Amino acid sequence: MSGSPTVRRRRIARELRHLREKAGMTLEQAARQLDMSRSNLSRIETAQIGIKPRDVRAALALYGVTGEDSEPLIEIARGAQQRGWWQNYGDVLPAWFEFYVGLEAEAVRVSTYEAEAVPGLLQTEAYAREAFRATAGDDDVDRKVAARLRRQDLLRGESPAEFSVVLNEAVLLRPFGGVTVMCEQLEYIVELSALPNVTIQVLPFSVGGHPAMTTPYVILSFPDPDDNSVVYLDNLTVGIALEEPDQVEGYTLVHQKLVGIALTPEQSVQRIRDAAGDMS
Repeated sequence: MSGSPTVRRRRIARELRHLREKAGMTLEQAARQLDMSRSNLSRIETAQIGIKPRDVRAALALYGVTGEDSEPLIEIARGAQQRGWWQNYGDVLPAWFEFYVGLEAEAVRVSTYEAEAVPGLLQTEAYAREAFRATAGDDDVDRKVAARLRRQDLLRGESPAEFSVVLNEAVLLRPFGGVTVMCEQLEYIVELSALPNVTIQVLPFSVGGHPAMTTPYVILSFPDPDDNSVVYLDNLTVGIALEEPDQVEGYTLVHQKLVGIALTPEQSVQRIRDAAGDMS
């Protein structure tokens, strides 16, 4: 069973939608029978809101799933009511990003491309602080930084996630937070590149145009094969999770392309060291 209540909620949403469609019922018909509004059932089926175990049981009975067949999903629903560590930071994490962190916490592989900034999973405390100040001001910056650093537990521990990151060369050259902060950050990236589960590559300007020029992205994969991979895109005010297989496949192919044209991990480490030396 998934350890993240966010991923459990996503699993329930997918299963309930599938069972409703298999039963030949529309959203309106099912919602009426379950004594809830169509909009609420739609939000449950898209994992925007949770659902209580007793309501899961009622929905399963409506769709013809009872007895022992219903228990696994009801048990997942119970787990979905637990709190993830990120929910303790709900005062500083927007709901749309809290959803992402809940997915990320369960991921066994994270693949990402960044064009302007060091990804959160690689940031030092000082760099993270400057990043928040530049994009959101000084409000609650300590708690925002604490949440970001807590996310980095994903890369360490007994079963760390695999992390493949491609950094635009511009990320290395922008003296974010000043020379001292940036040099420390570049040295930290080199340190993390030595972890066996972390692969860091630099996409040099010399490659010219590339397929990710219009958007950074994150691809999350999960331990349970029933939990399909997700592509996550965000900006300053909203995040979008793409879950359709063709969408995920498209971004996966883009990432494979970037990995192929970027500097090798060894060349990338040298390029990062050179950038730190030039900056200092």
